[in-house]
Amino acid sequence: MLNKVILTGRLTANPELKTTTSGISVTTFSIAVQRQYKGADGNYPTDFINIVAWRGTAEFISRYFEKGSLIAIVGSIQTRSYEDKTGAKRTAFEVVAEEAQFVESKRDSARPAGEFKAPAETGGNDMNFDEVSDDELPF
Repeated sequence: MLNKVILTGRLTANPELKTTTSGISVTTFSIAVQRQYKGADGNYPTDFINIVAWRGTAEFISRYFEKGSLIAIVGSIQTRSYEDKTGAKRTAFEVVAEEAQFVESKRDSARPAGEFKAPAETGGNDMNFDEVSDDELPF
């Protein structure tokens, strides 16, 4: 059977790292993912997808991503059943993240949406790189 999900979206809140009683790192968050078509109002509909990440993936996300960050998630869909406060049975769908990746540079993530210019639009000579120390690398 195949259960593989690949999503790119923006975090809707800062991820909060928690630890289970057995010492395993976990974080849950949601990302806003635009659909590929415009709705009747001329805007792209957005889905809000719940994500859960464990262990090193959870630690990586909590350390390097914040609300509004663009993130790529590779994982699988899982369901779980629970009873709500009224005793009604519910089913939750969430993506369990196996991998998380940067989609934009740190400098680009600091720009307001819509301000990014492709190299062709800037004359292609925007090759100024910032120096980074080994401590700043996520790997």
